[in-house]
Amino acid sequence: MEIRDIEIFLTLAEELHFGRTAARLHVSPARVSQAISQQERRLGSLLFDRSNRRQTRLTPVGRQLRDDLRPVYMGLRDSLDRARMASRGVTARLRVGLLPFNVAELQPYWRTFRAQHSQWELQIRVAPYVRPFDMLRAGDFDVLVVWLPVEEPDLTVGPTLFTDPRVLAVSTEHELAGRPTVAHEALADFANATAPDMPDYWEDSYLPFHTPGGRAVERPELVTNADELITLVTNGEIVHPFPSHVTRYWSMPHVRFLRIPDMPHLSYALVWHTESENDLIRALARTVRELGATTFH
Repeated sequence: MEIRDIEIFLTLAEELHFGRTAARLHVSPARVSQAISQQERRLGSLLFDRSNRRQTRLTPVGRQLRDDLRPVYMGLRDSLDRARMASRGVTARLRVGLLPFNVAELQPYWRTFRAQHSQWELQIRVAPYVRPFDMLRAGDFDVLVVWLPVEEPDLTVGPTLFTDPRVLAVSTEHELAGRPTVAHEALADFANATAPDMPDYWEDSYLPFHTPGGRAVERPELVTNADELITLVTNGEIVHPFPSHVTRYWSMPHVRFLRIPDMPHLSYALVWHTESENDLIRALARTVRELGATTFH
C-alpha cells in the first residue's frame, strides 16, 4: 500500500465522508474512492459500509486496519517531520487542536509562545467534533482547546483561555428569527442536533438534555462537522446553540443568531493527555496563565 493511499484511508476513517476527505487532502473525491476501492480489492473485504447515504461507517475489517496502520503511519510521518524541522533549526513541534473557531482573541497566546520559544514550532489546527479526546490520546494532537468540564481520568485540564455567552442559530425563515433574544426553555420546542460518541456529561454541558423547566431537548439529527450543522440550520430543519464568538467569524445571510441570556456560559481551556505532558505543553500552559483568560461579551 502506497503512503498516499494509507493517508487517504486513515483520513476517511476519521472524517467518514468522501467529500470532506478529498477537500482535506486536496484531491478529488474520485481519487479517494479509487484508492479505497483498490485497497478493498487487494484485501478481499470492504473497509467502509456505504449503505447509508448520509453516513459512511467503518466495517470491522476497516476498524482493525485503522488501528494497525495509524501508529505505523504516525511513526513514519513524525520521522519525516523531525528531519524537516531539523533542517530549519527547529527542535520540536507542539500541535494544538481547536474546537472553537480560530478566533482572533486567541492570537496573543500563540504569538507570545512563539516569541518566547523560537526553537519550537507551534501548529494550530481545527479539531474534529467526532471523538476529539480519542485523537488526543492517539497523539494526533498534543493539546486541545475544548469547552469545560472535561472529566476524563487520563486527561489534565489546564488554564482557561476564555469564557463565552451563548447564542442560538436559526434560519432567517424561522419563527424565532425576528427576536433579539430567546429563553433557554425554548430549545425544547424545536429539533436540535448532536455529534456521535460524545461523553454524556460533556454533551450536556454544551447543549443540556433538559431545559431549566425539565423538558427534554430533542436531538434527531446526527452531525459530524460544522458544515453539516449550519446547513441544517439554514434549511430550517434544526436550531442550534453556539458560543457567541461564532457571530464575529461566521456571518451568514440566511442565519440569525439570537442571544440566550439564561443559558450558562461556556469556558474553553487547554486539555492534554496526562502521560504525554512535556516541556512544550507546560510552556504553553504557563503562557496562558501569564496572559490570563479573556471574557467575551
